[in-house]
Amino acid sequence: MTKKINFSKFSSLKIGGVVDVLMIDSIEEAKAVFASKSWQQDVDLSALQASLAHPYLIGSSNNLLLGNHPPPLAKLSKKFDYIKIQNNSFIIGAATPSGKIVSFCKKNNIANFEFLSHLPGTLGGLVYMNAGLKEYEIFTHLISLKTCTKTLQKQDIEFGYRYTNISSPILETTFEIELGFDDTKVELFKKMRSNQPNTPSAGSCFKNPEGDYAGRLIEAVGLKGVRVGDMEFSTKHANFLVNHGNGTYKQAKELIDEAQMRVKKEFGIELELEIKVLES
Repeated sequence: MTKKINFSKFSSLKIGGVVDVLMIDSIEEAKAVFASKSWQQDVDLSALQASLAHPYLIGSSNNLLLGNHPPPLAKLSKKFDYIKIQNNSFIIGAATPSGKIVSFCKKNNIANFEFLSHLPGTLGGLVYMNAGLKEYEIFTHLISLKTCTKTLQKQDIEFGYRYTNISSPILETTFEIELGFDDTKVELFKKMRSNQPNTPSAGSCFKNPEGDYAGRLIEAVGLKGVRVGDMEFSTKHANFLVNHGNGTYKQAKELIDEAQMRVKKEFGIELELEIKVLES
């Protein structure tokens, strides 16, 4: 089954047209669509273009810049939106929103997920990119995860700063349970995000290079507050590419390319995208 999604309303960056997205309703369907060895969640888009049978899996599109000609897309349905406690473990479906996880943890006095209160998204995407705030990362209390092809234990996965080597769609995750939900941490994480703009964005545009900050580099090359059409590197935080209303993919890509070019020329640093750009 497909669903028409208007990405100008659905994505956090508010860019994109109306696209038919394949909705995945069961594990069996996910396996049928994604189990091919040639498919990867972070697939090279040129390879994807040559094999249109393998769509790109999206979540809630909180770190997505959709192009004018996106590749085929798929999304896990509400059937993968669930939370349960089993054998003293915390089991969460990959389509579960971060806000729902935090609410469940608060109600059941479960610790270590307070930082998700200020990280929008669904769990599959958050785990896939090892999302976090400062030293708090989603992988810290992970036990295992279930993909289309197999169950992976934490020790079997390579992971680091905003990185994992997971190569099959995540369907379900299992975490350690530790009691003691901490409201003071929620406030701490709120303060951590206080320097970030409220204008529509896809979160941090670039990953922080080792030993430095992407926002500092973008500001240092004179791009903080620079605007192309309705797209801008925010005056509040330079590493946030924001949409002032009618921003387009072309405008966003122009700013991204300019930042990478200037930072490379000035500092010899390759800025690596944290957002996902989907254009076939």
